Amino acid sequence: MTEVHSRGLPNGAGGVATGPPAGVEARYVPAFGPSTITPDDPRYDSMLRGTNHRHVGRPDYVRVVTTTEQVVDAVNEAVAAGKRIAVRSGGHGLENFIANPEVKVLLDVSEMTNVYYDSGRRAFAIEAGAMLGHVFRVLFKGWGVTVPAGMCPDVGVGGHFAGGGFGPLSRSYGAVVDYLYAVEVVVVDEDGRARAIVATREEDDPHRDLWWAHTGGGGGNFGVVTRYWMRSPGATSSNPAELLPKAPSATRSGVAIWSWEGMTEQSFTTLLRNFGTWCEENSAPGTPQARLFPYFHGTHSSTQPGLMVGALIDDGVPDAEALMTAFLDDVAAGVGVEPAMRFQEVQPWLYAAAYPGYGDPGNPGVRRFKIKAAYLRKGYTDRQIAAIHKHFTGEVYNPTQVLLVGYGGQVNTVAPDATATAQRDSILKAAYLGAWASEADDETNIGLIRDLYRDVYADSGGVPGPDEISDGAYINYPDADLADPELNTSGVPWHTLYYKDNYPRLQAVKKRYDPREVFRHALSIRLPE
Repeated sequence: MTEVHSRGLPNGAGGVATGPPAGVEARYVPAFGPSTITPDDPRYDSMLRGTNHRHVGRPDYVRVVTTTEQVVDAVNEAVAAGKRIAVRSGGHGLENFIANPEVKVLLDVSEMTNVYYDSGRRAFAIEAGAMLGHVFRVLFKGWGVTVPAGMCPDVGVGGHFAGGGFGPLSRSYGAVVDYLYAVEVVVVDEDGRARAIVATREEDDPHRDLWWAHTGGGGGNFGVVTRYWMRSPGATSSNPAELLPKAPSATRSGVAIWSWEGMTEQSFTTLLRNFGTWCEENSAPGTPQARLFPYFHGTHSSTQPGLMVGALIDDGVPDAEALMTAFLDDVAAGVGVEPAMRFQEVQPWLYAAAYPGYGDPGNPGVRRFKIKAAYLRKGYTDRQIAAIHKHFTGEVYNPTQVLLVGYGGQVNTVAPDATATAQRDSILKAAYLGAWASEADDETNIGLIRDLYRDVYADSGGVPGPDEISDGAYINYPDADLADPELNTSGVPWHTLYYKDNYPRLQAVKKRYDPREVFRHALSIRLPE
């Protein structure tokens, strides 16, 4: 197999290359690796924390890998020794999947960061350790294209893509997995041997089901993802600048901010009802309004200003300013309280998409998180709005932030079984997220987040449906509470909330590619009985 050395491929700092000639597979010669870091190594403690400081493991060692071959060797070694493996890309997993005490080998792929055009596959290759900001920068600087992923620059693609990632361009272009052409995965067979497989979306690919499982089936389920290849469905050009959506040149943002001072319950109800109604009426694919990415962000009344409604739009969309103005007017109609601030601004797209630090609450010292999530087919009912208002205005401070972000549009043009991302008729995603600094506050704050979530979904057993209003939860915001029968009294299993009718097919993929359940965690796909 021909090697293309690092001079001919991008490095982790963001170089750009066109890839090797057709039929020659790209091979990156790493600067180091593998690197094995054990508890007696001065680097060890620095390797343990991800974004959520509530969960810090103590594996026997951390193996930092920089090539697919190193991943195969590392997995073979761990399996032969009977050591449980977990994989870390960007480290943004919010549940205790990686830091579980049973995990003895932490496989760190965060230095696998290459982004380049692979002319042999006519697709953009993105290694699993690359962070979204890096991906945006390379695709934009090299070819002026992008993928509709999240504007969270420090999130790694390893989990974001596999779980069905989305972002501000998804209403215009679809979910990020709708652009997944192929995936390279290191899997373990029944005999305990690791091997790397490239699975594509081609109909005649014998591993097509493995590709399908990575279009929303979640990370850490089937093997170690080392690379993704991205290409627009149906693209026929050999020009890489025509194989993914064009990136905007600029992003227009519009924001209206309300203080809690003077905000009555009726005003709050009107504001949140208006937001939900706007999304119900303006999420049809292909419409000008679907180019807007709306959001609502609310916090406890002891925080100021407390309530924010906004949206993002490609400023190159015809009448972008008028669309934004109409959106802000519609949401504010009848609230009876003037926003403390309302404005629009335009920024160069790469600044808005990839500026460091966007997307994470708190600060480096406030990194203890709990998140719960839901899909919404319609806006909240008045009863649900009343439940949120009760918690936001209670005398006891509730750390929960409620974030609603626009969904639907082009996402909903794909059949629920065409990818593993089953929720294809929702218009919003909801996140209920708390962030704090002290371990001493864990129990209290987690309890408050659970209380709010339970009250919002009191009509459906404390979880979001699936029903007329809600459509389950998003696996990239994992919540182990959904598997706890004391917290989920709906009778709907956690895997239905995440995967709906796609779960049996995911189980079949699990049986074929991970029959020994080498890759598992609290919410992993289970082998069929």
